Amino acid sequence: MKKEKVLERIIRVASELFYKQGYNSTGINQIIAEADIAIGSLYNHFSSKNDLLQAYLIKEELGWFEGYENSISRVSDPKEKLLTLIDYRKKLQQASKFAGCHFIKIVSEIGEGNPSVSTFAIQHKEKQKDLIRTLANEYGTEAKLADTDSIADHIFLLIEGAVVTSTINKQTDSFDEIKKIVQGLLP
Repeated sequence: MKKEKVLERIIRVASELFYKQGYNSTGINQIIAEADIAIGSLYNHFSSKNDLLQAYLIKEELGWFEGYENSISRVSDPKEKLLTLIDYRKKLQQASKFAGCHFIKIVSEIGEGNPSVSTFAIQHKEKQKDLIRTLANEYGTEAKLADTDSIADHIFLLIEGAVVTSTINKQTDSFDEIKKIVQGLLP
């Protein structure tokens, strides 16, 4: 088994804590203790807790898109890729025990108090929307649909709503429902 590097361990531990208990409720001393490192090791890699937060968000974004790419690796049909995206988000909710979206959580906790964080979260959601738009356009070209931008916006909003609903209800029913709706949007 490959030994985890200090930098990777710091980011992993901080990520788990930020997601599980919140950024504001997580202290540097807790990260140091749970990562089992010296304080100097943390500050050799990160000059502040905010820098660590940025690393967390980057890690989560890369993981999100990598996970989606892995989930569609054998799917070629654009409609199936969109439906697989719904299944992927459902799987993320189940795996997190309905803890919700990393980016929604951090923005709701920090708000406008940290513009770089809110900007990063907005950009992340825009990348997700662009992904949906690309797939909707591909499908629209094949199916000769006119308004794929509107369809993409609807799918994005449905998925985001399902994430929030499943976080509140601790169930995946909302994903099953929006999958039916999306199938209706994509004849």
